[in-house]
Amino acid sequence: MDTKRIVKSILPYVLVIVAIVLLKMFVVTTVSVSGTSMSPTLHDGDLMILSRVHYYFNDVHRFDIVVVHHEGEDIIKRVIGLPGEKVEYKDNTLYINDQKVEENFEHKMTDDFTFSKFDTEVVPDNMYFVVGDNRTDSYDGRYFGFISKDEIKGSANLVLFPFNRIGVKN
Repeated sequence: MDTKRIVKSILPYVLVIVAIVLLKMFVVTTVSVSGTSMSPTLHDGDLMILSRVHYYFNDVHRFDIVVVHHEGEDIIKRVIGLPGEKVEYKDNTLYINDQKVEENFEHKMTDDFTFSKFDTEVVPDNMYFVVGDNRTDSYDGRYFGFISKDEIKGSANLVLFPFNRIGVKN
């Protein structure tokens, strides 16, 4: 077999592999939920699709489930506060800019919270405030502060596995 024929026969496979690697690096990939910080919405071991391109075309919205690269690891949290907003929890109720906001998802009890420990009243420009749904057992923005848009790797709300949990989670 000559070299030209060999290259011609393997080239389609190489192109498919390159396309898959590029898709995984820049468009979509899978992410696994580790721990219980997003319970009851997400469970430890859930396999999800991470859309890396979602925020190229869309703004980050309140209540989006995002994958954040923070302190050397990827964590899954829910966006609660957007840039310039005052965020408070009082009596397990969310207030944004002193207005009560309904949370249309199930979460654990949230202790009273303000940004006073971060020496600010509002989410800084180009930053976001994220928390886990398991508010009693989540290392999140209430402890480490705000995250930048650059730390958000993408949106994750589609569970692929286990099959009995497959579907969009909000």
